[in-house]
Amino acid sequence: MIQNDSTTKSGNEGGRPEIQPLVRIRNLKKAFGKNLVLKGFNLELYPNENVVILGKSGSGKSVLIKCLVRLIDIDEGEIFVLDRSIPDLEQEELDHIRTEVGFLFQGSALYDSMTVRENLQFPLRRHTDRLQGQDEEVLIIKALESVGLEDAIDLMPAELSGGMKRRVALARTLILRPKIILYDEPTTGLDPITSNEIVQLILKIQKDFNTASLIITHDMDCARVISNRMIILQDGINYAEGTYEELSQSNDPKVKAFFKEVKNR
Repeated sequence: MIQNDSTTKSGNEGGRPEIQPLVRIRNLKKAFGKNLVLKGFNLELYPNENVVILGKSGSGKSVLIKCLVRLIDIDEGEIFVLDRSIPDLEQEELDHIRTEVGFLFQGSALYDSMTVRENLQFPLRRHTDRLQGQDEEVLIIKALESVGLEDAIDLMPAELSGGMKRRVALARTLILRPKIILYDEPTTGLDPITSNEIVQLILKIQKDFNTASLIITHDMDCARVISNRMIILQDGINYAEGTYEELSQSNDPKVKAFFKEVKNR
């Protein structure tokens, strides 16, 4: 287990090239008035890696991912995504980087007045350059097939269950083939069976699309199954970092608190 540090994959053993992170955050600080939320947070996300961010409500998890795509401006620190310094980008280049970063919102955020097909058309119409000569309908069907919902193409969001909405939202995210996906509480509000289906789908997407993901979750079963690595956001910093097994064996009271409910089941 690593505390208040971030690992680096040097990869130089045996002359192998260094593995470059897709996301690199250094000494990130963000305050709202006198409320210091992030006080020097560090993170690296590597290709084809699932990293879970754990933290109490109000700890800054949502602020962190909003800073990552500059929905919120940072106060201090560095954020590099795909080797681009996010705080320094002009709007056009920032918009391009955002197409490489998919976002699954907690409430799915589908457009209620649009069919499933139209929901998936929306990002394609905004980013026609991503079509690359491919047929729009084919891309939509392939995206829905990847989440097992091709038969729902003409349904309205009101006709979908909570799990189906989450799958459609994920298909909409995948349609632009992002290199990185941000998941905000992907299993919240779902029953245990549906939650497990979403977890397995995220793992399938990681394998099939070679995505790297940051996953914010309070669901420890989800974290256990889905994470290659976990980071505890506490006191505005990356307080502890490691695998699920490493962190679950910690004697640190602040770390143990996250696993107490799981161990008491």
